[in-house]
Amino acid sequence: MAKKRVVIGMSGGVDSSVSAWLLKEQGYEVVGLFMKNWEDDDNNDFCSARTDWIDAVSVADVVGIDIEAVNFAAEYKDRVFAEFLREYQAGRTPNPDVLCNAEIKFKAFLDHAMRLGADLIATGHYARVREVAGRFELLKALDGAKDQSYFLHRLNQQQLSKTLFPLGEMRKTEVRRIADQLGLHNAKKKDSTGICFIGERPFREFLNRYLSYQPGSIKTPEGDVVGEHVGLSFYTLGQRKGIGIGGSKKHRNADGNTDPWFVAAKDIPNNTLYVVQGHDHPWLMSNALEAGQASWIAGEAPEDVQLSAKTRYRQADVVCECNVLAADAFRMQFPTPQWGVTPGQSAVFYKGEVCLGGGIITEKQGV
Repeated sequence: MAKKRVVIGMSGGVDSSVSAWLLKEQGYEVVGLFMKNWEDDDNNDFCSARTDWIDAVSVADVVGIDIEAVNFAAEYKDRVFAEFLREYQAGRTPNPDVLCNAEIKFKAFLDHAMRLGADLIATGHYARVREVAGRFELLKALDGAKDQSYFLHRLNQQQLSKTLFPLGEMRKTEVRRIADQLGLHNAKKKDSTGICFIGERPFREFLNRYLSYQPGSIKTPEGDVVGEHVGLSFYTLGQRKGIGIGGSKKHRNADGNTDPWFVAAKDIPNNTLYVVQGHDHPWLMSNALEAGQASWIAGEAPEDVQLSAKTRYRQADVVCECNVLAADAFRMQFPTPQWGVTPGQSAVFYKGEVCLGGGIITEKQGV
């Protein structure tokens, strides 16, 4: 019987590299595919695409598989980057990784892989897929510190049915050990962080080139003007550093409060940024949120009302209540107030280790 053909997305990083080796060890016919998703100002100062391609080719040679490069820059600009800019212009803070997974890695890439005769695709994500009675579930990775199911919550049944996550049962330390044992030169390569098309360049400088912005007042909840912002798009709810207020005496409260400042709200119509002092200020806490663009892995909203959720990556799961408002919208309510709920980020539901889906936060509701 012919081997199943798996096309794996190879980024030049250690995770996808070890994934390719694992798949070959498991008896699959493996083909590597390197995705180029960004071309604007593509230079070695900030963009590592050329280095990453060289790393991916080197790994393919060691593992003994073919690899090709495919350019998805046009699709990325239309489906991911344009939405990213729209969200920032509207004063929200989007998560392009979520959109990139849904639109590029598990759509454009999946379609391309099928044209190459693939039976399945694979990536180096830390997550798991399980089939139960003909339905596919997305599960958290065993390595909780690396679990990436949050970023994959928009995947559907068709996508999951074609996907393998070879690292789902492994810990990162084991992945590094295997890479070292195989003699892969990227065994100690740093994990990529931040947004792929921005790379290591200064974030504000990058957005400056694409967004129109207008400076305005920074105010406290009491209405005191404490500074001037450079444009609402450049600030995130809960942000502490880079606000530009500092800790000078003239910005202390009447009672001499010297607690750090946090971004707490954006008044878009009046172009005003609101800041508060202290990590636990009520303006930073929410007991509910509403979300749109809902996506459910099972194809329909969960029947359970009592679930758990994350409103940002790296957050521990918190108990919540789910109220479906429409086919593509829901309300998430928390018995314990949550810190830093941010419109534009993803609110993702879980039932134990199973990721159920989620949506994009449109509104946070205070305590």
